[in-house]
Amino acid sequence: MRSNTVAALLGIVAVASPMSTMAEDRPMGFFVTSEGMGNGGDLGGLEGADAHCQKLAAAAGAGGRTWRAYLSTEADGTRGISARDRIGNGPWYNARGILIAANLSDLHLYNTSITLETALDESGNRIKGRGEKPNEHDILTGTQDDGTAYFPDEQDHTCNNWTSSDKGSAQVGHHDRHGGGNVSWTSAHPSRGCSQDALKSTGGAGKFYCFAAD
Repeated sequence: MRSNTVAALLGIVAVASPMSTMAEDRPMGFFVTSEGMGNGGDLGGLEGADAHCQKLAAAAGAGGRTWRAYLSTEADGTRGISARDRIGNGPWYNARGILIAANLSDLHLYNTSITLETALDESGNRIKGRGEKPNEHDILTGTQDDGTAYFPDEQDHTCNNWTSSDKGSAQVGHHDRHGGGNVSWTSAHPSRGCSQDALKSTGGAGKFYCFAAD
């Protein structure tokens, strides 16, 4: 009787072990912030945005990784910092262990994995998309479609490098891949402004993508 019980327990451990290993092999490395910072496009610069990612990740039990906001910047006379250069090399999984991208090329050139169902927040909850109230599918990025920063031009694509809540504009992506043909998750259109109300008016809430860079 005892030997049968031991054997049964060992069988349970044997079955459970691969699942545990799988969970360990797929730690969360990507999420959409469950909330913005409440001050429109003023995120406190890249440092403030990164800190927000780190804070939300820690609250979800993933604070042991280095988190970076998927945001680009602009500079005078040269290309600014590119979002794609800030986030490591992957792979990245969402909070439910679903593969978002294996590497940077997969993330930008071939990506079909980021959708309404997979672009989840740090707790594994879905972000509202087009057709829902309120629509929150505008995700701050400040990037071109391939994740690179803009070359200097007459437009502001980053709310003054994520320090403005009044003047300027921000390039946004659509996490749900919907909206008047603007299906890019990185670069769908510019916002109407940098205030919280301006971001809301085009279907956003000041949320952004976070990636584990390690």
